[in-house]
Amino acid sequence: MHTQHDVQAMSTDDTTVYEAVAALATDGHAAHTADVVHMTGLPEETVRRSLAFLTENGWLKSRGGIYVLGPHDWEVDYR
Repeated sequence: MHTQHDVQAMSTDDTTVYEAVAALATDGHAAHTADVVHMTGLPEETVRRSLAFLTENGWLKSRGGIYVLGPHDWEVDYR
């Protein structure tokens, strides 16, 4: 079942982490925590907290420590 998510519920850090995962996915790369930390410059604890929040709320899906985009209702264009 697809649920609609309110992107306004995301903090600035959550948005930054989400965008890093989306950018990695667009480039065909897996999003590992270390890669997101490197891309965002955020502390690892902040990234882990955001990844957990985004996963719990369905914006991301976790597969064995790799993060991918979950279903969403807005356009993401990283070209």
